[in-house]
Amino acid sequence: MTLAELDSQQAGSLAEVTAAADAAALEQVRVRYLGRNGLLPAIIKQMKDVPAAERPEFGKRVQAWRAALERALGERVAGVGTAKKEQAAFDCTLPGRWPSPGAKHPVSRVIEETAAIFARLGFTVADGPDIETRFNNFTALNTPAHHPSMDASDTFWLTGDRLLRTQTSPVQIRMMTCHTPPIRIITPGRTYRRDTTDATHSANFHQIEGLYVDTKPVSLADLKSTLAYYAQEMMGAKAGVRFRPHFFPFTEPSVEVDFSCHVCGGKGCRVCKMSGWIEIAGAGMVDPRVYEHVNRARGDQAYDPAAVYGYAFGFGVERIAMVKYGIPDIRWLYENDTRFLSQLA
Repeated sequence: MTLAELDSQQAGSLAEVTAAADAAALEQVRVRYLGRNGLLPAIIKQMKDVPAAERPEFGKRVQAWRAALERALGERVAGVGTAKKEQAAFDCTLPGRWPSPGAKHPVSRVIEETAAIFARLGFTVADGPDIETRFNNFTALNTPAHHPSMDASDTFWLTGDRLLRTQTSPVQIRMMTCHTPPIRIITPGRTYRRDTTDATHSANFHQIEGLYVDTKPVSLADLKSTLAYYAQEMMGAKAGVRFRPHFFPFTEPSVEVDFSCHVCGGKGCRVCKMSGWIEIAGAGMVDPRVYEHVNRARGDQAYDPAAVYGYAFGFGVERIAMVKYGIPDIRWLYENDTRFLSQLA
């Protein structure tokens, strides 16, 4: 075969690729020219019969032909496949598909609603880092060194005295360290604890804590009225609040806070385990020793325990969301299943 004949064969093969109507026709062209018994392998085997002077140029043109043919086949196969897919996927007789509107995640919704409710009471939102110090997370909150929460089995410790915060209370310490009374803040944010994940526990969850400190006297009655207002705004106008004595290192006296069950109205049901009440938060009057730790960090007496008064409270955001929206498993909030999330839109 001469060089002229080789060029003619190449032009013919490329023309066949262009003329092929579908993938099957393209496959026939590929087998005819590039298959084991195709034309190009046969020409390569016959190169020994090509005059020695023409053999380098002949070989170069054969390789160029193979490359051009493979490229043309690849482009045509892709084009035919795309066209076929588009033709099969499009049915002009079907009604249009309207995109479904998005919705806020239940956790985000509870945080935003809580911030709006407390804003009406004069509280502002304060934020802080997820990585905290031992002082801010434990010591300044009057947590004794032997407390179980200090153990590596309960807390995610990093290098030195740094850790992933177990609560958003450290933001309160940061605010008092940098600001003088009065302070009225809520501190929503992500927290971390070494909990085994199940229907009601997660190693990563959200908290909202509140702090009120002023030189004007406040009492548990003020705290209860604040939380009662929040309960009615979040859970409904008939929601009630009750306090039960408890212990927390950073408040004294301390209470557990229950909201009346919004499902049964306090009569007793499956949601409240027939008690009529749902445990929601922990709260109490700020322990004077917290003020002393803050003063030592500040280097002054801006928070004189004898001259300032305050209360604090905290609750889990996921807990509020599960109660408010009837969610039985905390894991549903993190699986990102749109079938579940779309029900709350």
